[in-house]
Amino acid sequence: MPAGRTYTPIARQTLNSDAASVTFSSIPSTYTDLILVASIKGSTNDFEILLQFNSDTTTNYSHTFLYGTGSTAGSSRGSNQSAVRIGSGNSNTNFDTYIANIQNYANTTTYKTVISREASSGIVVSTTVGLWRKTPEAINTILIKRGNGNLVSGSTFTLYGIAAA
Repeated sequence: MPAGRTYTPIARQTLNSDAASVTFSSIPSTYTDLILVASIKGSTNDFEILLQFNSDTTTNYSHTFLYGTGSTAGSSRGSNQSAVRIGSGNSNTNFDTYIANIQNYANTTTYKTVISREASSGIVVSTTVGLWRKTPEAINTILIKRGNGNLVSGSTFTLYGIAAA
């Protein structure tokens, strides 16, 4: 028996002008995981790409970030943050790619884990593990923003649902 479709597109947004953030709302709870795929250019160099869930702007987020440049490797941690970091874009001239897996997003008994990876204009390759530590609730809204500056026109964001196996 052939396997069914695994990634189901839920929503897609392309910026027609610069914006401070992008939001996916009314996310259905019919999948096991979510995948966010984004191609982002920032208005300035050295910025972070951040996610917030269900309009939670309190310090319920944490992350561990690993990166490599080809000549340097490093890591950082953030605890009690107001968003989970999924990358650290370094270019205002090229589009960088981000892929974030939001696991068990519809589960109402566990905290939510995010595993992401980034390819930043050939300068940085990174991976991040993040955690949203709010009283367990299903994720129905995702806000994507930069740590500073705007998301530039032409940036694309696609949200996929992953069907149960």
